Amino acid sequence: MKKLILIPAETAIDFMSRRLIAFAFSAVLVLASVGLFAAQGLNLGIDFLGGILIEVKTKDDPADVGSMRSSLGQLGLGDVSLQEFGEPDVVLIRIQRQEGGDEAQQAAVTAVKEALGDMVVEYRRTETVGPTVGEELREAAILAVLAAIGAILVYIWFRFEWQFGVAAVVALLHDVISTVGLFSLLQLEFNLATVAAILTIAGYSINDTVVVFDRVRENLRKYKRMVLPDLFNLSINGTLSRTVMTSLTTLLALISLYLLGGEVIRGFSVALIWGVLIGTYSSIALAVPLLLYLKIYRGAVDEEADAAGAEA
Repeated sequence: MKKLILIPAETAIDFMSRRLIAFAFSAVLVLASVGLFAAQGLNLGIDFLGGILIEVKTKDDPADVGSMRSSLGQLGLGDVSLQEFGEPDVVLIRIQRQEGGDEAQQAAVTAVKEALGDMVVEYRRTETVGPTVGEELREAAILAVLAAIGAILVYIWFRFEWQFGVAAVVALLHDVISTVGLFSLLQLEFNLATVAAILTIAGYSINDTVVVFDRVRENLRKYKRMVLPDLFNLSINGTLSRTVMTSLTTLLALISLYLLGGEVIRGFSVALIWGVLIGTYSSIALAVPLLLYLKIYRGAVDEEADAAGAEA
């Protein structure tokens, strides 16, 4: 029985000669993401904004969103938005936080149900989040992402040298910023599940980067006279088969999740699919080529090998 081989063992792609193209593409991607975020922001979910969210299934197929919007607009509840949610007869209703406590929120939910009347067959979920909780969740999400990036920097710094740590964090920031830009472009709902996806992307991206960095360090010990561009090409090509196979198998699961998982986790699935693609790209075309400009000290690798031999 033959093995599945996606990348031949003799593959010798010259990644280093194309590094300026990759740098230019990444710079455009990051600047576009920052520009999109500054221009139109994110479609923040109820987790961060606070308010009321109601998911309903209607009798009509498709739902008469215009009629529903007209009925709810007469209630005086402030900002009310409606959108189809996965299926033509499923509608997601968002209502701004009402002044007052829980009683005011429950009164608003009751008013919505009375206004919709016979148009709705089923109320699938009703969620209310206060502004204080939303603000706390927003701060916690930002701190979680920053703490993850900081911990990764420390880990890479101690495992390799500081140059590897800087290159890994630059590639990681590139992945996170481009993911935020994608959500701003598509105006997908940005909620706590998306934050979890971003943290997962960070872990996946750094795993790919560490695998390539390990091969770089191994080859630095083995080929002490080889010029760095050739050594980096050798290292990337040596791990390319493993990287591509891992990414493809992960994508198969994520695409199935996107197609079959329903609208509730669609944003989460999109974030992870993009993260796998951009994380694989940044590990190969961004993290390793950056090492050329960070002046790796080969003696540090030799000293580390000597220390390990002495301990053995």
